[in-house]
Amino acid sequence: MDWDKLRIFHAVADAGSLTHAGDTLHLSQSAVSRQVRALEESLNATLFHRHARGLILTEQGELLFDATRAMAKRLDTATARIRDSEEEVFGELRVTTTTGFGSLWLAPRLPKFYEKYPDLKIDLMLEERVLDLPMREADVAIRMKEPSQADLIRKRLMSVRMRMYASPEYLDRRGRLETMEDIGAHRLICQSPAAAQVAAGAGLVNELLSHDVASLLTVNSYFGVLQAVINGLGIGVLPDYLVEDFPTLERVLPDVESQEVPVFLAFPEELRHSKRIAAFRDFVQEEIIAHRKRLKETRPDEVGQRS
Repeated sequence: MDWDKLRIFHAVADAGSLTHAGDTLHLSQSAVSRQVRALEESLNATLFHRHARGLILTEQGELLFDATRAMAKRLDTATARIRDSEEEVFGELRVTTTTGFGSLWLAPRLPKFYEKYPDLKIDLMLEERVLDLPMREADVAIRMKEPSQADLIRKRLMSVRMRMYASPEYLDRRGRLETMEDIGAHRLICQSPAAAQVAAGAGLVNELLSHDVASLLTVNSYFGVLQAVINGLGIGVLPDYLVEDFPTLERVLPDVESQEVPVFLAFPEELRHSKRIAAFRDFVQEEIIAHRKRLKETRPDEVGQRS
């Protein structure tokens, strides 16, 4: 089978358009169309349904696209391993983590990482869905539980607890809490217990809601919860790693917190010797150590038992 025709087919299937595929491949639309037609003739199969809005894969096309997609990922893996210099860090690094951790802890620290490795391109993918690292949906992941996928190298970074925080202005205005029962007179800001989040966070929210909260605001990300808290809307359930970067937050009911949430860094076994992975892993570990040290010096009551 002609590898060049397969490459062009894959680009068309991925783009859903002859024109867009041609732009990617730097070929004319007619050249792309001829190659796809020739591939269909060699296979004696129709690979696309053609209509005015674009192209849709046929059943036979889906089978071939699954194969070319797997090939492309394997080639990406091989390319990454070949391009990883023994002394330099460059190329693309695809990092996946949760929306909250990625936007509130990791992203603010990336300028320092870029200062050290200016030639590295980072693709930061923030979502609650667990991406398939062995299939190279991402190169490295930071997750709030130990990854269960096989053939991964995993490193426990730290632990997190969900706690309650509010702005001093809000508490001056509405009063500070003495017991859990006092939460009923306040507005609680949190993620919905049914939303995608760590089980420990959902457990704490459920416990708080059992106290007949007078007013409730649910947001589908911790970033949104944080913004509402900063603006004095109420008491928010937030991860404790925020307290260093947002020192004005005041902890509410210091004895109330979620169970411990382990934070893991993981990457595929085949990238064990990747200089990009090693640079990112070392950077994150150094930042966590520095974070703990600063927190211990400024807010020792927030440190708790960490791993």
